[in-house]
Amino acid sequence: MTETPALHALWPAPLADGTVHATVTVPGSKSVTNRALVLAALAAEPGWVRRPLRSRDSQLMSDALRALGVGIEETASSSSGDGAGGEAWRVIPAALHGPATVDVGNAGTVMRFLPPVATLAAGDIRFDGDPRSYERPLGQVISALRTLGARIDDDGRGALPLTVQGGGALEGGVVEIDASNSSQFVSALLLSGPRFNQGVEVRHTGTTLPSMPHIRMTVEMLRAAGAQVDTPEAGGEPNVWRVAPSALLGRDVVVEPDLSNAQPFLAAALITGGTVTIRDWPRRTTQPGDELRRIFTEMGGSCELTDAGLVFTGSGKIHGIDVDLGEVGELTPGIAAVAALADSPSTLRGVAHLRLHETDRLAALTAEINGLGGEVTETADGLHIRPRPLHGGVFHTYDDHRMATAGAVIGLAVEGVQIENVATTAKTLPDFPKMWARMLSGAGA
Repeated sequence: MTETPALHALWPAPLADGTVHATVTVPGSKSVTNRALVLAALAAEPGWVRRPLRSRDSQLMSDALRALGVGIEETASSSSGDGAGGEAWRVIPAALHGPATVDVGNAGTVMRFLPPVATLAAGDIRFDGDPRSYERPLGQVISALRTLGARIDDDGRGALPLTVQGGGALEGGVVEIDASNSSQFVSALLLSGPRFNQGVEVRHTGTTLPSMPHIRMTVEMLRAAGAQVDTPEAGGEPNVWRVAPSALLGRDVVVEPDLSNAQPFLAAALITGGTVTIRDWPRRTTQPGDELRRIFTEMGGSCELTDAGLVFTGSGKIHGIDVDLGEVGELTPGIAAVAALADSPSTLRGVAHLRLHETDRLAALTAEINGLGGEVTETADGLHIRPRPLHGGVFHTYDDHRMATAGAVIGLAVEGVQIENVATTAKTLPDFPKMWARMLSGAGA
């Protein structure tokens, strides 16, 4: 890595003293929560988002929508139509307006999904965020919105900070975009597309398109809200998505558990030869995290989907894996952590785009695992991991939530691992240290 963060707030990663047996309730999906909030804000009538993820990223999204004039009432709810209780957010659409300032933090969904929304507001909407957000790719979204009729002042940077000069509407139409660096570029345009005068036709021109499950999630949620969406999977042109102009329905959405955030808990069962049950695992989902069932089974575990949730059991052995993670790149840090403890080498492919995430995840994983005695080498599009005996030391997180949980996974099997700034897990997994401790105690999480 070219930059080493300051050493602070070291958290001793707990060492597992036996097999882990626990039942875990994972908070709601960030990806579903933030898409549901955007669609509810653009709807023609009020709606509900139930069991939302309450984390830094979702709070940034809700605060941003409030700044644009959307009403969001946070309440406790006894039940919805399908019996889902717990926290619920009532979203009341309104005429979007500025002037307003949006803090995106370092949340990709906020920095990419909301500039298209801001074009529909009357007035100037300024976007700013954490220093790392200035380095994350956004130029394709900016240029696409300009093609569709938006006025955006970014001083030629193609990145944050920027100001969207909202005119209360956007013409829309056909736009070409290279989404090789992030599928969020496509989702950003599709989510607001029903509100554009001509809708939107997004034509991806790049050679690769990572994280396709997230685009499928966007399409499914749009259709559920009443939008007409044509996709390549439905017999349309390859790499072309069309959204017709229409009003969106105010819906009652129950947010699924975040399956990617279940990863460290499933990894605990795999590493210790124990059993972990993840409550409410959906039988059908567009979340990339569902691939953990296949990947961790190949690495040595077994799983069963039951009425209680996903029951995952480790065999006590961890095998290396050769896998293309192009569609599920967010799982890479956790898989790399498990692979570093395996009995054979692993190759993780198809994830060159991770160099542009919260941090350069490929460089970060290489530096931190090697810092504990590992042997990880970067490839053009991923990592090659040759297991070596590991030792304790500081595992830096680079303000990246998935780096923090990856370090905790290694700490289960390696004594003396200290995680720098474990609090960064609050981005998508609030109270992670407490959940981790409860899982290890057998009390569940």
